[in-house]
Amino acid sequence: MDAILQFFIDWGYLGMFISAFAAGSILPFSSEAVLVACIGLGLDPVLSTIAATAGNVGGEMTCFWMGHLGKREWIEKYLKVEKDKLEKAERFIHGRGAWMAFFSFIPIIGTAVVVVLGLMRSNTWIVLLAMTLGKALRYIIIVWGVLEASSLIK
Repeated sequence: MDAILQFFIDWGYLGMFISAFAAGSILPFSSEAVLVACIGLGLDPVLSTIAATAGNVGGEMTCFWMGHLGKREWIEKYLKVEKDKLEKAERFIHGRGAWMAFFSFIPIIGTAVVVVLGLMRSNTWIVLLAMTLGKALRYIIIVWGVLEASSLIK
């Protein structure tokens, strides 16, 4: 894992984007670790946040389209989502709508929410907007925390 992390860090903003894309998809990866490392190495916090947000939204929109284009059977088979969990997520999201994509930054369930929003054929533009706001806010908070912590050390 250290070699993969180092690879993304060495690639700078592009590495930040790719790692965030991977983390936003169905791959288990921590883009936050790459973001913190990149900021610690002196990359611009604003550009790092933009790269992380864009990559993570891109990866998560891939999951949305997998749900949108797919069938329940495919989601269960290839993404290894149990049928009862998929139905439970759909019942939960049904009354709340596309704005639930705001919470796509939550580990594990965030991706499930987005896949279900795709299956439900939710409004793509609202999903994209809500998802971008949630993910950007998360990364802004992380970057702010890193910058505050580093100012205490100096």
